Amino acid sequence: MRYLILIKNIKNWYLYLLYKFALVKREPLLFKARKDILFEVPQRLLHTFKEIFMEECYMHGLPHKIRAFPVFIDIGANAGYFSLYAASRFANAKIIAYEPIPSNFEQLRRNLNLNKNSKIVAFQKAVAGYSGEAVMAFDGTDNFSTFAHIVDESNLNDKNNSIKVQCVTIKNIFDDNKLDSCDFLKMDCEGAENEIIFNCPVEYLSRIKQFAIEVHGDAKSLKKYLHDNGFITHETKRALGMLYAWKV
Repeated sequence: MRYLILIKNIKNWYLYLLYKFALVKREPLLFKARKDILFEVPQRLLHTFKEIFMEECYMHGLPHKIRAFPVFIDIGANAGYFSLYAASRFANAKIIAYEPIPSNFEQLRRNLNLNKNSKIVAFQKAVAGYSGEAVMAFDGTDNFSTFAHIVDESNLNDKNNSIKVQCVTIKNIFDDNKLDSCDFLKMDCEGAENEIIFNCPVEYLSRIKQFAIEVHGDAKSLKKYLHDNGFITHETKRALGMLYAWKV
């Protein structure tokens, strides 16, 4: 199944197999997705690439079709692979991406520079339950961070593996980008999902048609909150840790 999805999503899909069987050793790999979307994948991010382009982890648990001119919000964009996936699937999509870690954002920017005609706008900011400055901890020895999270600066032991970042809220995202609605919001923010959603004003939450949320910890309170605010939630064994939600 994964290889069929790979063939569906990636034009030069054979490059992945050549790399897997050590017939190609160059890095990063340069993939071409549908609609001629180009992007680089360093070896360190190959697992992230597979989750998005071979398993479609953010999309397969949702029942609704996406309209012709959709708006996507990508929270925790990392190197931008979900944003690029969305651009390859929906030619007229407006995509707004947020990623605070400099090394991740630099790769995201490299990928966007390969796709000058895409409608992806990226901001080097974190998304949180409040706006302003925060401290984010991450592994500074890693070329790319997939585990960065906001911490209390007073309890921070290793300042060499932290960075100060600017935070925005979901309300800020809608207001700053003049959005009336969002067709799809993807969230991978290493445990900040509850804080972000619980602090989003209900009138803004109601503007979001569908969510794909990577949940860290117990999802019960988040599911209850979304149910109470008019969403149906769903989980699948195919993507453990993912919570999908859509408006009733």
